[in-house]
Amino acid sequence: MDGRFIVPQFIEEESRILGKITVRQFIIVVVAGVIEMIIFRVASLGWFFGSLFFVAAPALVIAFIKINGQSFHLFLLNVIQSLRRPRLRVWNRNVTMEELKFEMERKKMGEKKIVAPKITKEPLSSSRLAELALVVDTGGMYKGE
Repeated sequence: MDGRFIVPQFIEEESRILGKITVRQFIIVVVAGVIEMIIFRVASLGWFFGSLFFVAAPALVIAFIKINGQSFHLFLLNVIQSLRRPRLRVWNRNVTMEELKFEMERKKMGEKKIVAPKITKEPLSSSRLAELALVVDTGGMYKGE
């Protein structure tokens, strides 16, 4: 084996059966047609014409209309999902005691310019840095001291 593989092309393309009609469109139209035939046989002519509006029209819209290159049912799902999500996103960060004290002092002083205390970390020593590098290089086998 030389390691060559056939890469499928056009995986986003739907299979077509009759001309430009895809399998999905055909199934949607057939199901709507069967429902309409059942209503025509069982109910009166008025119910049949009323059901055309509620069964056949949405089926044709879902089957054949595309918005921004995507099928209508995917567009409708995206609209519903975006309506369910909150429009305003709030970052809920944890406030430290130092920040809280700083804010209280700032409010007491009345908007005077107070410099916030800077939190500094002590720099890593070269031995600690070498130890961390060893832990990373050994994949965690070396546990350190």
